[in-house]
Amino acid sequence: MTLPTLLATYFAATNSHDVHTMIALFSDTAVVKDEGKEHQGINAIRKWAEEAIRQYDFKVEPTGVAEAAGKTVVTGTVSGTFPGSPLQLQHAFSFDHGKISRLEIG
Repeated sequence: MTLPTLLATYFAATNSHDVHTMIALFSDTAVVKDEGKEHQGINAIRKWAEEAIRQYDFKVEPTGVAEAAGKTVVTGTVSGTFPGSPLQLQHAFSFDHGKISRLEIG
């Protein structure tokens, strides 16, 4: 499986807990939806990423990628310090001008 470069960079940064690189991939007005909550804008996304890393110490192993309804959906095994680990989750990405404009995890 080969991920688009932007997403390969996102997951590499996620797994190394490199928040600076992660958030640099998002547009200024991007939205992340995770655990039923939406985080809009770079500052909110930074706080979400830092909190998720602190709380769950997670890693994502992408296992599949597909295009669906105008989104790029990456399926992955997410492991960390949370109940039920590891879980299979989908990461649905939307893009705008070469940046992530929306990410929905579930």
